[in-house]
Amino acid sequence: MNRRELDAARITEPALRTAYDRCRRLNARHGRTYFLATRLLPVERRCAVHALYGFARWADDIVDDLDRTRPPAERDRLLRLLEDDLALGLRTGGGDEPVVRAVADTAGRYAIDHGLFADFMASMRSDLSVTDYPTYAHLRTYMHGSAAVIGLQMLPVLGTVVDRREAAPHAAALGVAFQLTNFLRDVGEDLDRGRVYLPADLLAAHGVARPLLEWSRRTGRRDRRVRAALVEAEALTRAVYREAEPGIAMLEPRVRPCIRTAFTLYGGILDAIAADDYAVLHRRAVVPRGRRAVTAAGGLARVLGARMRNRRAAVPPSGTAARTEGTRR
Repeated sequence: MNRRELDAARITEPALRTAYDRCRRLNARHGRTYFLATRLLPVERRCAVHALYGFARWADDIVDDLDRTRPPAERDRLLRLLEDDLALGLRTGGGDEPVVRAVADTAGRYAIDHGLFADFMASMRSDLSVTDYPTYAHLRTYMHGSAAVIGLQMLPVLGTVVDRREAAPHAAALGVAFQLTNFLRDVGEDLDRGRVYLPADLLAAHGVARPLLEWSRRTGRRDRRVRAALVEAEALTRAVYREAEPGIAMLEPRVRPCIRTAFTLYGGILDAIAADDYAVLHRRAVVPRGRRAVTAAGGLARVLGARMRNRRAAVPPSGTAARTEGTRR
């Protein structure tokens, strides 16, 4: 963990510093796009974001078991243990797992609603048995716990310039937009795990069902019906981004460059999918490194600009101090 981040966040206890470091490494390894944007946050808030995302990744890895070494019963057992540890951690500020200790500490520091973590774990549990969603409404119910709550957990950390209740729907929508982007990018990989996150009614409107997706994945062959369904899924996702975007201006000015950069980087994944002609069943669309760097540089420029404006605002105009002193006399 960057010692400067820990010191700025006033995290001093050695074991807790180690726990936050674990979360930071999880975030860096699994969430490269968002980790890059997180570097633009005020330094004292980065640890909390790493804790929230690190915990989410830890739970997600249990469910997905990317190495496929654990049977479903073992994944269920591990998830229950994590749920119990989280419940205890949120009550006491402790926890057996380092990621639980870090996220419980973050929840306490920022007074994050514990119900959001319960909703998240409920969606993780559904991933052990649910393999598809008949309608977009059903998928949104799942994504409330798997994605929207992440945006809502972030709000107390980021801070707002409006009543938090006004910003909440936009924060939730941004979490959903990011996850829909991942679903579209990872259609093939999710299919390998036996899951289809694209709503069945959206697919059926274009004559697509799971067997056609599996055939395309297995053979490497394209089908115009699949492409049409993916185009509609992209349009649906972009609509959620539009729903989320007004919320960026509701955040504290110092955190806006981070969220704007994440917004742009994730939107770039959709651009990459379209540029690759929606070949997501056969390969993962990737935003070119140069484009990511340019976007991050733009965010850094906004951060530096905001700091300069704040410094100028803090310095009184010439003569102001003297006039103030004269008034006091």
